[in-house]
Amino acid sequence: MDKDLKIPSIPLAERVRPRDIKDFQGQNKLLDQGKPIRLMIDNDVLTSFILWGPPGTGKTTIARIIAEHTKSEFFQINAVSSGVKDIREITEKARVNRAAGKRTILFIDEIHRFSKSQQDSLLNPVESGDIILIGATTENPSFEVIPALRSRVRIFVLEELSKDNLKSILDNSINSDEFLSKLSIEKIDYDFLMYVSGGDARTLLNVFEDCVLYQINSGKIEVNKEVIENIVQRKNIFYDKAGEEHYNIISAMIKSVRGSDPDAALYWMARMIAGGEDPLFIARRLIVLASEDIGNASPNALLLAESTFRSIEKIGMPEARIILAQCITYLASSPKSNAAYMGIAGALDDVKNKPLFPVPLHLRNAPTKLMKNLDYGKNYKYPHNFEGHFVMENYLPEELKGAQYYQPTENGQEKNLKERLKALWKGKKKY
Repeated sequence: MDKDLKIPSIPLAERVRPRDIKDFQGQNKLLDQGKPIRLMIDNDVLTSFILWGPPGTGKTTIARIIAEHTKSEFFQINAVSSGVKDIREITEKARVNRAAGKRTILFIDEIHRFSKSQQDSLLNPVESGDIILIGATTENPSFEVIPALRSRVRIFVLEELSKDNLKSILDNSINSDEFLSKLSIEKIDYDFLMYVSGGDARTLLNVFEDCVLYQINSGKIEVNKEVIENIVQRKNIFYDKAGEEHYNIISAMIKSVRGSDPDAALYWMARMIAGGEDPLFIARRLIVLASEDIGNASPNALLLAESTFRSIEKIGMPEARIILAQCITYLASSPKSNAAYMGIAGALDDVKNKPLFPVPLHLRNAPTKLMKNLDYGKNYKYPHNFEGHFVMENYLPEELKGAQYYQPTENGQEKNLKERLKALWKGKKKY
């Protein structure tokens, strides 16, 4: 390395952060001419909003650009290390600014980490206009931001950066950074670098810089797959076990099983396992799914799902992944029926929305003489006393006679149940 070349103390991602909207890559739906945030910047007319998107997509950079190009005093805090006291102090300064005809912007990074009481402290200053709030979050505001605050701000959704965006960001950084521009970098494996970064521009830049620094004294700099793997060790997998992505991926897995696609089901389950999800959480969801989406079309599905849960409790990871894979592929490949799920839904609907009709006398228990004298249990027909262990009888309240909640499908073993019920209930119910 050239003795006069000093290694920067500030990370590359921070050194090359865009200061102007024209240098920003991606988020065209928000930043192109005539788009919402671009209009705010160009017209210097600001309203409070929250930026929601994956890590490394430009949330902090957009806030900084707004701070640079609007006539406002800018405060930045992080929800992890700040609290109500900080908000009150900034609000007091904001009121002084407002009296002097000056606006105040408060940028809160990771706003989803604020508690309900901390978010409550923002309501009055935002509603009164004392501060213009810009929040940044990787979590779905519907879950993590209180309704009262959501109603006072706009929500802007940031998209993942494309490969072209990421390549442009890296190339521009190499050319514009004072340190990197003086180096001779012979090779860059763009595809693998983007893969391990998981679409996060910050991660992309900092991994790239680490790869360069790793070879700074070697006389030859190549950011190839071998070097990247040595630096990173594993891919940057975006999966927050407590956040929206958690719900998105488990939803995708369940819908894949319901749709009888074992390959997609395995992929989404692999995403959860690689992201550190508790395998027992996955197993619990499979137990529910086995009844809700498969049911009596393949009763063994529930038995296997329950066995999977118990086996994982005993075995643990990493071997539990094999047990989960066996279970999920069986469930995805099984015949499907939601008849049990729909049956209880229909019955509950009648319980909630119709009168609670009395139990017919012939179905009531009669453990005392008084109850017998009141005709409890009178005329009850014991099915085992009849041919085929079956007798035509109404077991519902008279007002619901003929109601059908369970409607077996033509799928799997449930088809046999349907045929049996048809034979037993000749003419009484229509199937």
